[in-house]
This record gives sequence, C-alpha cells and structure tokens, in this order.
Amino acid sequence: MSKRRIIFDCDPGHDDVVAILLALASEEMEIVGIVTSAGNQTIEKTTTNTLKLLSYLNITSIPVVKGLGKPLCQPLVCSPEVHGETGLDGADLGEIKFKPLEKNPIEFMYQTIMCSEEKTTLIVTGPMTNTAALLIAHPDVKEKIDCISFMGGACFGGNTTPLSEFNIYVDPEAAKIVFKSGVDLFMSGLDVTMKARLLKKDINAIRALNNGIGPILADLLDFFNLSTTVNFLNDDPNYEEGVHMHDPCAVALLLHPEKFVTRKLYGDVETSGEYSRGCTVIDYDGIYGREKNVTVAFDLDREWFAQYVIDSVGKL
Repeated sequence: MSKRRIIFDCDPGHDDVVAILLALASEEMEIVGIVTSAGNQTIEKTTTNTLKLLSYLNITSIPVVKGLGKPLCQPLVCSPEVHGETGLDGADLGEIKFKPLEKNPIEFMYQTIMCSEEKTTLIVTGPMTNTAALLIAHPDVKEKIDCISFMGGACFGGNTTPLSEFNIYVDPEAAKIVFKSGVDLFMSGLDVTMKARLLKKDINAIRALNNGIGPILADLLDFFNLSTTVNFLNDDPNYEEGVHMHDPCAVALLLHPEKFVTRKLYGDVETSGEYSRGCTVIDYDGIYGREKNVTVAFDLDREWFAQYVIDSVGKL
C-alpha cells in the first residue's frame, strides 16, 4: 500500500512542529514538500524554523519552499506574544544544514501535485494564503488533491476576536476561497483543538524519551505552555494546566479519524463584518439548508491523543 502524499502549508510555530513530527513518524504518510506561510511569525522566520527543525533531525531530502509573505488582501498579523520573537522560542535547534528551493511556491505546489499519478493531501496549519493562491492560479489542480485537512476556525467562538480563530483571522479571504473550492475539507478548529492538550506529565514523558528530539521538544512545549496557559475553566477545581496542541489535530484526524467526533456541515467564512471578520460560519443546525462542504471535528479522546504524540515522537 502506497503512502499518502503530503504537502504541508505551515507557519512553524510550536504546534506546527509537533504536526510535522507526527507525519514524519507515521508509516502511512510521506511528506513530499513543505511550503511555509506567514502567520505565527514573518515568512523569513517561519522558513528558518522549518529548515532548523529538519536540519536538527538530519532530514535534508524534503523540499522546503518559502511561501507568500503576506495575506491576499490585508497586512500581516503575527503572534510573537504566543510563539516568541523567533516564532519558535524555548530551545535552540542549531544550525541550518540546507537551503530552501528557489522556486515560486505556488508553481512548486502545482508541479509537485500534478507530477504524480497518486493524489496529494494538503495539510494546512497556518493561514491559507498559499493554498488559496494555488486554487486560484490552477483550478485544474483540484482533481489531483485528495483532501485538505486544516487547523483553523471554530464552530463556536474564537481566540483572536470573540468570533475568529487566529489562522482564519490572518487571511479570511484565502480561507473563504478554500471553503468554496469544492475540495474535500477536514476542519480541526478550536472546538476540538482546545481539548487536545498535553499536560505537564505528558511533556515530562516526552522529555524522558531516549532520543534527540524528545528533550528539546519538551523545552519548546514548556515555553509554549507558559505563553498560552489560561484557565478557560477557572470555575473548575479539577482543571489541569496544559498546552493546546492545535495543529497536530490536522494530522491526527487524517490518520485516526475513529478517535474524533466529527460532523459534516456547511461552512463559510465572513470577510466583511465589523465584529465578525474572520469568523468561520459553521451551520451546526442546518438552518441554511446548503450542501455540506466540510467535515468538522468537535471532540477527541485526550488521553489517547497525548499518548499518541508521545509514542510518535519516540519513533523519531
């Protein structure tokens, strides 16, 4: 059985790193390219972080291409308060051992997808700028995309505004293009990713792994935990501190869909509202009566998820 071909469109980012590690550890996935996006930090910094991660792992065979440096229609918004000034604060991954390909990111994605008889899956864990630009420039590519699994949005609430999640908020016009594309979509939004937490005991288990990446990943997660920890259930005396693993859900949902609670629903993206710009409008109750276009994850087994991350990192 052939492996699923994967192109990552990502903005590393602590949780993007874990998403990439899950794919690298899987026997069912082959990463055929990584195109960086601007979001968690600038395109220069997210590209550097991608190259540093792969160099640390001594993986120099995966093509890395610097993606588009700003959203389709608005200035770039980054999140240094979450991921630090480098976009990956908390540990030193060392020197870069190879260079990104000097290619147009959209043409790289198109050629990589079209050159294979097998369909390709896109995993998008940052703003959707690159993927949207691909769909605009080459609409014929849709026939060769198996699906797009993305981290972004929410059915209920937001984390950047009361209604908008960060990845969608950064480039809502791009997200709207993806939602309207007709490609099979799998959405890991805040509804599920806020439940995909690694507790302190899980980070300690990663630190104890007898390999090179475990301890340094634990240091990264400690930084990420300190920068993002909020007791969202502050009236719950049993609440445990933990770091939210948003982006890895986009990988885990593809590999282990049976571990998630999902519903196929109609979804779209608001691009013009004074208070709702960047909101993913997910028709949970079927009020619009429109064709369902996105499979939305709502829940997962947290204990399974944590052990899955630990076991996957242990394979590297």
